[in-house]
Order: sequence, then structure tokens, then C-alpha cells
Amino acid sequence: MRKLLALLLLIAGPALAQPPVRETPFFADAVAQGTLPPVTARLPQTPLVVDLEAKGRTFGKQGGTLRTMVTRSKDVRQMVVYGYARLVGYGPDYELYPDILREVEVIGDRRFVLHLRPGHRWSDGAPFTSADFRYWWDHVANNAEITPSGIPEFMIVDGAPGRVSFPDDHTVVFEWDTPNANFLPLLAQASPPFIYRPAHYLKQFHIDFAETETLAEEVQKARVKSWAALHNKRDNMYKFDNPDQPTLQPWINSSGQTSRQVFTRNPYYHRIDARGAQLPYIDRVNMTIVGGGLVAAKANAGEVDLQARGLDFPDISILKKGETDGGDYRTFLWGNGAASQIAIYPNLNFRDPVWREVMRDVRFRRALSMGIDRRMINRALYFGLATEGGMSALPSSPLYSDRDMYMWSNMDIDRANALLDEMGLDQRNGAGIRLLPDGRVMEFVIETAGERQEVENALAIITDTWREIGIKLVMRPLDRDILRNRVYAGVSMAAVWFGWDNGLPTAATAPDYLAPTNQEFFAWPKWGQHYATGGSAGEPPDLPAAQRLLALADDWHHTTDPQARATIWREMLDIHAEQQFAIGILSEAPQPVVVAKDLRNVPENGIWAYDPGAHFGIHRVDEFYFADPDARVSQ
Repeated sequence: MRKLLALLLLIAGPALAQPPVRETPFFADAVAQGTLPPVTARLPQTPLVVDLEAKGRTFGKQGGTLRTMVTRSKDVRQMVVYGYARLVGYGPDYELYPDILREVEVIGDRRFVLHLRPGHRWSDGAPFTSADFRYWWDHVANNAEITPSGIPEFMIVDGAPGRVSFPDDHTVVFEWDTPNANFLPLLAQASPPFIYRPAHYLKQFHIDFAETETLAEEVQKARVKSWAALHNKRDNMYKFDNPDQPTLQPWINSSGQTSRQVFTRNPYYHRIDARGAQLPYIDRVNMTIVGGGLVAAKANAGEVDLQARGLDFPDISILKKGETDGGDYRTFLWGNGAASQIAIYPNLNFRDPVWREVMRDVRFRRALSMGIDRRMINRALYFGLATEGGMSALPSSPLYSDRDMYMWSNMDIDRANALLDEMGLDQRNGAGIRLLPDGRVMEFVIETAGERQEVENALAIITDTWREIGIKLVMRPLDRDILRNRVYAGVSMAAVWFGWDNGLPTAATAPDYLAPTNQEFFAWPKWGQHYATGGSAGEPPDLPAAQRLLALADDWHHTTDPQARATIWREMLDIHAEQQFAIGILSEAPQPVVVAKDLRNVPENGIWAYDPGAHFGIHRVDEFYFADPDARVSQ
């Protein structure tokens, strides 16, 4: 029996009796007019029933409009993040539960049987069935024109592709020859691989289904080069900027491209509360696009009901003052789940061969770290409330280590100078700045996204202390996308960004982000590209420590023993602490979250993290509600 349990794991939600369902007032007129089916016909046969009281929350009232803001038009995708409708998703305890799926059978971490909810429908009323998974697999993932790079990386394990089968309308099976323990966590990400598509909608843009002449007209009308480009333009499950594409999210994009995005509730959403009210409680979300520097001021002026994105620690004082001056909101201070608030990434793949050689010497990176006065930065920027130290697992993680957090992170100017002298960088110019081996002045250029004032303030403090070790820091603010592209191309010497999104790993968390498996880790973009493309781009890692990280990540995927996985994690964290691939400065600075006074079920204490957690998503925004929704009607 013990062996059988190890082979088969059933992930299922709580078995709650389905209560009598009440019609949603927002749709009452449409139902009465016959333009929309009644709620009993819109829900799956087995909807996901949420017992709010069992979760320590209150049952809510349906209605109202929630206001929030973003700073870029592309960030309408935050509605997919916040809405967090996933095949499986994390609960506040960071355990995985079925959401869109009714249940999942996991056999030996290599066979995953996904059971859909019979009667579940897309937002336009079309059935959601295994045919939508088949369409993704047969006509998107395996279509060379739509996906020229081949099937997604997560579908390939140990060089062998996985298999997908469709036994019936409500069952989908994903299977690999060897374990793929990261499959379900991937599906629960803030930006997951959408392994299903609204086939009934997208077929009109696919060469296998659409009439050739009609499709050619659509290609010309959309001003794209091919039918595949048209299909990809219309297929925006995560970007969420195509109002015509059906969705399973709690709210539907109803506005297209405007400065104010309006999202209205999905009439076919699959979740209800234990009293029979269809979720989400809130009817509409107004998402206004504003300039980045205006978020705090507009929040202070009472122009939002829920806001954290675009707010940082320095905004707390003005937000708290707004509260005391009669503002109709509260400011919660959540913990931050990123491994570091501010981290410096020397680019080990920088094109300049002289600088690259210097940065690849671990003594240089350790000297940079020991040349930072973290205590001063903490007091000046965060009133001493942040955690000073390098980038590692946070104290609330079971993998936390004092040794890793503080290795090479205590300021020691003398020791830093000694390390740099030991490297042979002992020549200086008249201003005391060290010289590179080729005689150039050591001007260390750090590029930023120019979006967070505390980053620039921290770098200004570091500029002074690095002068004491003979290094001139030059800060270069750039647009976020330009910064990323420069890093990926190897033309950026160093960048500053957050640390790992997930600073709260457990032994069951896939450690791929600690190894050079993708270009998103700014210290090794070319190595990550090499891995992600199977060697067709980038450069193979040639530092032993990086090679060891890759081997350890591979070992993790080939064991299911929790102790072995914990041991692997600890070695990988030790390597990062020793090597200082990313130089963490501070972590756990409180994240301000502005919440309207009459908005309910928003936790006062939470973790602000993109992965895992999807920012607000893990706390289920569809369960938030207004105490008086009639007073919160969109103008």
C-alpha cells in the first residue's frame, strides 16, 4: 500500500455539497430577456464551491466596480495575474489545489490525468472540453508555422518529448517516460503555459480549418505577413488584449485598447460560494493607465480601491498621511516574497573580453559585495525595516540559512581592497580609481529600468563606498524593455533588478531558476539562452560553479525523495552565496497595499510575490467584495 501511494497521488479540492444557486443581479435582465441562459445552465455540473467562512473570510455581496491602475498599456495582462484562474493553483498555504480542473491524478510524477468539469464553458458560452487541449497540442504547439521553435521546453524531459492523449471530452492525459515533477507548479504560475485554447474561436484564423480566401482577407486586414502571424496576434491568453478571445478568467476584457480598460464579470465563471452566489463578487474592474510617477499621488487622492503595483516603500509616508487626513482607504504593509528588493547583476556574458574576465573572477564579485554599506541603505531608504544581506532563501523559507544570507555581505573595505589587489588590479589613476589590465579606468556601468527611486538612491550610496575600493560606479537609467534586450545581447556590463521572484522555496520547488536555464537571470543571459534553445543560441556555461548548478538542477528532477531534494537545494543556495552571481543588498522591505475602506476579504497580512502567488491572485480577488456595492457603480 505504501508503494502504491508513492505512485498515485490524487489532487482534489474539498468535497463540498453544491448549494442552490442564485442568479447574479448583473445578468438578471439578460436572463429575463432570453439573451443569456440562467445561472444554473451557465455553471459546470460540478462548480468549484468555496466556503468563505472555513477560510476565515466573510460571504460577500455581488456588485460594484473596483478601480486600480497600471503604468503601461501592456499591463492589462495583470488581470490574468490577479484573476488567477488556473488549471491548478496555489492556496494561501502554498499548496496546490485544482481550480479549473475538477481533479488531477499524478502517477509517479510522470503521468498526469487531468479531469475537467463537465458543463464548464468559455466566457462566450462555448463548451470547454478536451478538444481545446487537443487544439493547442495538435494545431499550435506542433504546428511549425505557429511555433517554429518546436514544442515548448517543458514538454521535453531528458531529451524526449511528452505525449498528450484525450480519452474523452473531459479527460486529458500528459505523460513522459521520466518524471516531470515541475509540470503542475508550472500550470500554477502567474504566467503559466496555457495548454489549452478556445478552439472554436481560433479555428477561423488557422489554415487547417478556415477557408483560404477568407483567411487571406483577414491577414490583409490585420496587416500581418501570414496566417500564422494573424493567429498569434489573435491568440493572447496571457496578454489579455484581445476582447474577442474567449477566456476562463473571472473578468472579461470589454474595452480593447484605451487608456481606461474595463473588465466585466464572466457569466460562465466556474466558482460559486457556499451560499450559491456565483463569483466573482465584483461586477467590473476599471484599470486606468497612468504615468509611473502618479500612482502614489492618485492612490493618496482616493482614485483606487486596490493598488500595490507601482507603489514602493518610500510611498508609505504619503499614503499613511492621506489616511489620517480623511482618505477613504487603508494602507496594509505586506511582506515581500522576492529574494532581494535590490540586486546587482554583473553580466558574466558581457561582450568586452577584459571586463568579462574581471567579472568572472569570484574575488571581484565578493569585493563588490563587501564594498556595500547595507546598513546605511536600509536606514536611509527603509527606516531599518528591511533585511540586510545577500540574495538567498528568505527567513520564512524552510531552506533559509544564516550563513548563506550573510556570506560576503558585511561591509569590509579593507578586505575588499585586498581581494582586488590580489587579482592584480592594484594600479590606480590620480583620482584613486583602479585600472583594468589594459589600462582603462574601472568605470563599472550599472543599467537600471529607471522605475524605482529607491534603486537610484541605493546606487548613489554605493557609489560613495565603492570609491573607497577604487571602483567608479556609473548609473545608466533605461527603459525596461531596452534594458532587458541589452542584457540578453551581452552589451550591458551590469544591471540592477529584483532578486529571484520566489524567495520562499521549499524542497518541492523546482530549482531551475538557480541554474543557467534561461536568460531572465541577468548574470548569465547567454548561458541561459544556450540551455533554453538546446544549444542553437547563446554560449555554453564554462564556469565550473555554473556547470555544477545545471547538474544539480538535473539531479533534482530525477529524484522524488524529499530529503535528497532538500540537500540539492541547499548546495545550490550555498554555491550562489559563495559565488555572488547576483549581489543582493536588501530583502523583505514592506510592500504598501492600498485598500478601499469598504473592500472586504483583502488580507491585512500577505506576501507580495509574482511567483509563486501571482501578486493578489493567491488571495483570490474574485472573493473580494464591497460592503455597499451599490455605492460602487461605474460612472
